[in-house]
Amino acid sequence: MTTVSSTSDVSHRLTANQRKAIVAGAVGNTVEWVDWAVYATFAPVFAGQFFAGGNDTAALLSTLAVFAVGFVMRPIGGAVLGAYADRRGRKKGLTLTISLMAGASIVIALCPTYTQIGVLAPLVLLLARLVQGFSAGGEFGSSSAFLIESAAAGRRAFAGSWQQVSVGLGSLLAALMGTILNSTLSDADLHGWGWRLAFGVAGLLGLVGLWLRQSVHETEAFTKVAAQPRRRNPVVAMVRDHPGAALRVAGVTIAGTLIYYVWVTYMPTYAHLSTGIPLKTALLANTLAMVVFIVLLPFGGLLSDRLGRKPTMTAFAAGFVVFAWPAFHFLSNGFWSVFVIELIGLVLIVGYSANCAVIMAEQFPAEVRTTGIGLPYALAVAIFGGTAPYVTTWLNANHLGNLVWVYVAAAAVVGVAVYLTMPETKGKEL
Repeated sequence: MTTVSSTSDVSHRLTANQRKAIVAGAVGNTVEWVDWAVYATFAPVFAGQFFAGGNDTAALLSTLAVFAVGFVMRPIGGAVLGAYADRRGRKKGLTLTISLMAGASIVIALCPTYTQIGVLAPLVLLLARLVQGFSAGGEFGSSSAFLIESAAAGRRAFAGSWQQVSVGLGSLLAALMGTILNSTLSDADLHGWGWRLAFGVAGLLGLVGLWLRQSVHETEAFTKVAAQPRRRNPVVAMVRDHPGAALRVAGVTIAGTLIYYVWVTYMPTYAHLSTGIPLKTALLANTLAMVVFIVLLPFGGLLSDRLGRKPTMTAFAAGFVVFAWPAFHFLSNGFWSVFVIELIGLVLIVGYSANCAVIMAEQFPAEVRTTGIGLPYALAVAIFGGTAPYVTTWLNANHLGNLVWVYVAAAAVVGVAVYLTMPETKGKEL
């Protein structure tokens, strides 16, 4: 009787610890991604502040090019900060990433305009975005490893889904700031100082995330590895010992990151430019669809824990092979058109977003897990995610907007091929 009671109590305590870890990890990660997402949300607003005037489309493309260049730093951050977290701990890695991200947001908020300091303005913007890209490259691997290592064996996808819940909440809060500021400020105030307020709030929220991350305990998986003799550099160990797993992480990411960035980050701007719908209306549609998406993510994780990683991931990619053409063909300047298209896409994306963290974590042992997740993921995101807004804007500006659906569908076809051929990792021991 005593033994049964003791086992039950231990199970209950572990569940409570897991919940605490999920909450702390998710809230901190939300703050991190508010800082990242607010750039794309307000790009059409502040583009003219950092580049020479005269051509709004050229200024927006230049601003989005800086957005894409920020992704170049993500693989570097994935390697450097991933190795740091694998050597020094998930907690220290997460504390460093949020400090870098929030600090860069404050710099953007305070940076003078092109009119005031000339070419220095886009240079400061570029440097701040490079720091944010470096931080984001380390954030995904560290937060994913932390959440998965804190989870019960049969609930790893559920725990990992909260990594993407927090990413979605970050994007949602950025979109909410966009909706509120677009609705309450005049165009002059929005372009003059309103966008600075958004970056300032995002940066200050970093203090909340920093406090939360300081309060959590290190994971047991890392503690065990840290007690062992020091091994070679985690990047070298990943490349030499786990090349197939690293390639698989990159392959898993291609379709998910490209489609996610088109739908979540850029679809409101694309709808505004291609149909003429007011930006605040498109942002509202995006915001409401994001709420549904975020609510569904943990249920997507539970479904993956029950059915497996392969079927839920394949359903996402196959759905976009079918949905890409009607989504862009029937997009119009009405609120309901944008909302329904955003919603259907985001429901499909649940199949990817609820799974990506757990699938990547299940590929590697603890001593290289953060690096193994962060570096190949960041490389794929830099190539396919960071360029997505620029490519879609360029296509639209050159009267080729009717081909965006081909871009999305092609990525989905790649996803179907990868997901059908990857090994099932549900139930695999970490």
